[in-house]
Amino acid sequence: MELRFYRVVARRNLFLAVEFRASVTGQQNLFSKRRRWQISPKQFVPSKKRKSYDDVDISGLLNARIGREARREGKIDMTLLNDPRPISADSHAIESSEVFEGLAERFGDDAPRIVHSEGNGDWITIPNQPKRARNVAIMCLAGTRLDYEVPLPRAHASKPSAGSMDDPEIQAYFKGGYAAMRPGLKDGSRRPDDQDIDGISAEILYPGWFPMFGLPNIDLLVALQRNYNNWMYSQQVASKGRLVGLAALPVQQPERAHEELARIIKMGMKGIVIPSNAPRGRRYSDDVYEPMWALAEEAGLPIAFHVACMSHAPDWLKASSTRDPIVQYAGSSALIHDTLVELMVRGVCEKHPNLKFVLAEFNAGWVAHWLDKVHQGWAREYAKDSSSKPPMDVLEIWKRQFYATIEDDTAALRTREMIGEDTLLWGSDYPHTDSTWPCSAQVLDEMFEGFGAETRDKITRTNVAKLYSL
Repeated sequence: MELRFYRVVARRNLFLAVEFRASVTGQQNLFSKRRRWQISPKQFVPSKKRKSYDDVDISGLLNARIGREARREGKIDMTLLNDPRPISADSHAIESSEVFEGLAERFGDDAPRIVHSEGNGDWITIPNQPKRARNVAIMCLAGTRLDYEVPLPRAHASKPSAGSMDDPEIQAYFKGGYAAMRPGLKDGSRRPDDQDIDGISAEILYPGWFPMFGLPNIDLLVALQRNYNNWMYSQQVASKGRLVGLAALPVQQPERAHEELARIIKMGMKGIVIPSNAPRGRRYSDDVYEPMWALAEEAGLPIAFHVACMSHAPDWLKASSTRDPIVQYAGSSALIHDTLVELMVRGVCEKHPNLKFVLAEFNAGWVAHWLDKVHQGWAREYAKDSSSKPPMDVLEIWKRQFYATIEDDTAALRTREMIGEDTLLWGSDYPHTDSTWPCSAQVLDEMFEGFGAETRDKITRTNVAKLYSL
């Protein structure tokens, strides 16, 4: 959708009557008549005290309402590649109670479930692992940003600040749980409203509750991920194509991961997400994963790894827990390094040259230098043992098979010619704290200052659309 024109034609009791025209690329007559809607300032103005609308940009709200009406009237018939707006390659779901249905009855206190605490919101808890209890609000704090009277500060070409946990807007989510959340966080049919406010056309959707990748009870893990995939598919259908959910696979048991992969392929899902590290005692280059890689390659399904979605906490990570938290945050890309070597150096990519991999939320400003060091390390290994596998060009492997999502990572843009701009995918990370929502359009305008339109279009739209066949 594209808002062609709007103007405020009347003001009364802090309500606006707005006149506008709108269209969709390739369907110029979507809304050819002028319309008037009564719009409450609470819907789009951060400040309840605001008395003047002179500088208010209400285009995001109008796009949301236009999109909702167009979907209701069945007037949208287009592929995402025909929509000029960005596509987020990394956004997140907020799991509902459906994901956990039936698990407590089968697995008792090992099973996660949602528990409401009066005055303390909704929690995902595992009775036998009380330390893993998590308030659902922590997964969607970006959704509070339009509730602030004064917008959160934002540096040039950067996401808004995180705010404070003591802010009443954030506390409302922690205390109110699901009931306090924006509708688009709970209902796939309403998520397009949030997308339209942000100026994007679609989202690739990852889980919100990351512990689902590392439960020790394998039967429970399989059942949970099957529930999740069914629920994610229903959210995708409800969005009418504007959510592309990734299916989770229980790689702790490769045979069952292969079975689930075959099932979700038949469902029509377009990608999968697996833990960013192989299960303890295994490597992703082990032969037991060959059937999974082969089936994903044959089906053309990209395989994604998301930061902090781990099968287990490796020993080196536990040992580094005493390091400065800022060091840990800044070094988060290290969580994918072992997996990259297993795939690139230890044979997976050579055996499956058409298989595509996505690194989600690891960003990419570090990639060029790191690949160079991997190439040097591989050459050193071969020099010491000529019976080992000769080194290949890891940069070419990267360009052929790998993608990385970025948010406001200008370093990645500066090195795009080294790693290939076709390998970069922008993502909003909505509704997590690191998200650029609800000002992704402005952030992208600032990020891509001085870059060509083709480069921006690739990184924010066409790369991901082609990768997932949207």
